[in-house]
This record gives sequence, C-alpha cells and structure tokens, in this order.
Amino acid sequence: MNRWKPLVALGIAQFLVVLDTAVMNVSISALVADFDTTVAAIQGAITLYTLVMAAFLITGGQIGDILGRRRAFAVGLVVYGVGSGITAIAPTLWVLVLGWSVIEGLGGALVLPALAALVGGNYRGRDRAVAYGVIGGLAGAGIAVGPILGGWATTYLSWRVVFAGEVVIVVAILLMLRWIADAPAAGPRRRPDLVGAALSVVGLACVVLGALQSSAWGWLEPRNPPFTVLGFAPTLFVIAFGLVVLGLLRSWVRHREERGRDPLVRWALFAIRPLRAALSTLLAQNLILLGVFFTIPLYLQVVQGLDAFSTGLRLLPVSVTMLVTSMAAPVVNRFAAPRAVVRTGFVVLCGASLWLVGSVRPELDDLSFALATGLLGVGMGLLAGQLGNVAQSSVGEAERSEVGGLQYTAQNLGSSLGTALIGSFLLGALTRASLTGVSAAPVSEATRQQVGTALEQGISFLSLDQARAALGAAGIGAQETEVLVAGYAHAQLLGLKVALLAAAGIALLSLFLTRELPHRREPEQAAVPAPVSEPPVGARG
Repeated sequence: MNRWKPLVALGIAQFLVVLDTAVMNVSISALVADFDTTVAAIQGAITLYTLVMAAFLITGGQIGDILGRRRAFAVGLVVYGVGSGITAIAPTLWVLVLGWSVIEGLGGALVLPALAALVGGNYRGRDRAVAYGVIGGLAGAGIAVGPILGGWATTYLSWRVVFAGEVVIVVAILLMLRWIADAPAAGPRRRPDLVGAALSVVGLACVVLGALQSSAWGWLEPRNPPFTVLGFAPTLFVIAFGLVVLGLLRSWVRHREERGRDPLVRWALFAIRPLRAALSTLLAQNLILLGVFFTIPLYLQVVQGLDAFSTGLRLLPVSVTMLVTSMAAPVVNRFAAPRAVVRTGFVVLCGASLWLVGSVRPELDDLSFALATGLLGVGMGLLAGQLGNVAQSSVGEAERSEVGGLQYTAQNLGSSLGTALIGSFLLGALTRASLTGVSAAPVSEATRQQVGTALEQGISFLSLDQARAALGAAGIGAQETEVLVAGYAHAQLLGLKVALLAAAGIALLSLFLTRELPHRREPEQAAVPAPVSEPPVGARG
C-alpha cells in the first residue's frame, strides 16, 4: 500500500487543478449577479484561466527541469494556493481574474508538467500504466465532480467556499510531499529559453484571443471591434498573427538546437507518431468537453431557470459515468488497444452531442437529458483514461517533464478554444436568429430598426426576464416586448443546438487524428519506455 502513497498526493493535485473550470461553469449566473457583469465577461475569465496555463505550460516544464520536478511541483502549489485565496475574497471581477485566471493559471502551469514527470519517476512497468490511468481518471473526475460540488456550494453557501477549501487542500498536499520521490532530469541541467517562452505565450494567446472575440468582433464583417484591418474585423488577422508567431517559435527552436543550446521544447519529440497523435486528440477532447460544459449550464440556468445546485444534479449522470469509465482504463487496456478505445470514445461523444441537440427544448425532458449526458460521460471517460498514458509512455525518462508540458498545453489549449469557439458558435447563431426574428416580427418599423441596431452591436445570452426588462427600459411597449421575447426564446434554443452540433462535428472529425495512436494492446508487463530518439516499436502507430 505504501507504494501508492505518491499517487495519492499527485492524484489530489491533478483533481484540484482541473476542478476550477467545472465549478465556474455551473456558477456563471451567480458570478454575473455578484459582479454585475455579463455572461461574455465570465466566458472571458474562464477562457483566460485555461489560456494562461496553455501559454505557460511548456515553460513550466522547462522550469521543472531546471529547479527539479518536486521543487517545481511545490512552488506551483504555493502559487496556486495564493491565487485561490485571492479568488475566495475577490471584491470585483478584475480581482477574480487576477487571482483565478492569472495567478492560479501560472501555478497550474508549474504543477502539471512536474506532476506528469513525478508519476513516471515514482512508478515502473505495470504500476506506471495503472498510475497514469488513475491520473487520467482523476482529471476526468475533477471536471465531472465540479458541477455537483460547485452547484451545491453556490446555491447553499457561496462559490467562494470552493476556493477557500482549495487553500486547505494545497496545504495538505504540501504536507504529503515527503511521500514523493524526486524525478531528476537526466543529463546536464537545462538553461531557460526566454525568447522561446515569449514566442509561445504571444502565439498561443493571440490564437485563443481571436477565437474568443469572434462573436463580439465578427469573423469578417466588423460587428463591434476596437479597430478594423483594411475594413475587415480583426479576428482572423489576430489568429493569423498568432500562427505566424508560433511558426517563428518553430524556427527559433530549430535554431537553438543547431547551435547546441537548450530550446524551449525539442522538436524531435513531434516526430514520435504516438505522441503527436496523443497531443492532437487531447486538444480535441478538451475542446469538445469544455465547449459542451459551457453550453449545457447556459441551457439549464438561463433557459430553464435552474439554480447552480439543480444544474449540478442534472449533470450527475455525466459525472458518474465519466468517473467510472475513466477509472476503468487499466481494465479496458487488457482487452482493447488505445486507438480502438479512443475512436470508440469520439463516436460516443458525437452520438451524445446529437442526442443533446434533440434534448434542448423549451421544457426540460429529464429522462432524455439524463441519458444523453450519461452517454457523454462514457465517451469522455474512454478518452480520459487513455491519452495521458500514451503520451508519457511514448518517450523515455529524460523527456517526461517536457512531454508533460506539451500534454497539458494541448489539454488547456483545447479547453480555451472549446469555450471560445463553441461560445462563438452559440452567440453567432443567437445573433443571426434574433435578427431574423426581429425582421419578421409584427412590430413597428421604428422598433424593428431600434432592436436590430442593438443586436448588430453585440448580443448576450440573457434570461427571458432580463431580455424583457432590457426591452422595457428601451421604451418598447408591452405588446411588442412579448412578441420580441418569444422570438428571442426561439433564438436561444437554436443557438444552443448549433453549439452542440458543432461539438458533434468536431468529435466526428477528430477520428482522423487517431490514426497514429498505438493499435496493439498493452502487454501485461509494460516495459520501461525507450528514449526519445528511438520510440518503442510497439508504439509505432
């Protein structure tokens, strides 16, 4: 039993870092009310948290190689705990963003790559495969349990209680550090690549920023942007600039390697086919997961008017099935290869998303919704228990921290893009449907022009009572208000359906990313992986 003590501490840390986004997703309405802000502003805070981690995780992995993995893990926990404390007492939205999105995000960027390396350093053979399966399961559990925990706390206490509790958990993990053996990096100590770090942060930030702001700025035709580029909305230009910067990062990394200096990340890692496939599918998995988990609470809270705890209860099926399925990964691996399991997971996700499209109705159908979310959890659990182990098992000891940084970068970049892109699809469809409804509504021409102009400048996902109050404040009569509110209710449902259809389409397209995943079952006694220069034969696609 003592051999599993390190996994207890590392597993709690994994659970903790992924818990926050799930908690925030079911607390959207409470956060909007507490800080007198909009859904879009909270969407931005959620996206920024995962963006900060995505942007700094590769750098965090390199810092772990320099400081030592256990020390970097401890420092990251302290930073994360400080951010949680600030978030718990945040008086304004900007303080919340500082404590949660920025400081906690930076702490997580140190914790996660070190955690991945420490798991590999503390376990060997079959135990290592089991440990990575458990870590993947706990990552899924954090996302799955978050809605229940956050919903209960938000409804009966306060969402702030969750973050105060995180400070206590951080202290507990720090007290468990003596259970964890360090996993020192092989070879000479690496030197930081500051230019590479800056390029990765700027590139990733611009890509996600463009996706996030697409609903507010417009993709091509300017809607309400702070500036335009040649008369077009800046969205695609910002994304393109980010991609160019990431291209410069690739050139810079190769330049550093040619001169014999330590790069931010060794480009040879991307030549390992199973690792490359694991990273791309991790990104797709989290894009779908966070996109759906952003959409469903809006349907339950804003459209159906449920409180945060009731929202968490409606998500109980996905919590249970995701946790059980992901924790069963070691058993599943005895009967099926990772490629088959992951492909099955994406097919199940596509089916579950389509089922959810049919479940989005004016009146909530509890049975249909529960079955659809339960199936969603099965799909996510199949993925969560596989991909982390594939990524880490495809390299040797010296590359574990570096691959941990890449692994969690892919996950958090997917989370950022999921909230941004699926949210963009939702708000874009809501805007178009609302404009169509207003143009066809039996209202005066003056009202049609007034409301149409307001919609073209940007729209928020409001409850019907909020929409009714906004129309009344604009001086629109009661009869016309009710007509417009009925049209807005239809537009809400259409926007939600489009967002879930997008998630289903992404799940289907993700099947093409699985071709290079291992197609053979893991042997009963897994061998220690080979070095990066020579991937294991059994993992070669």
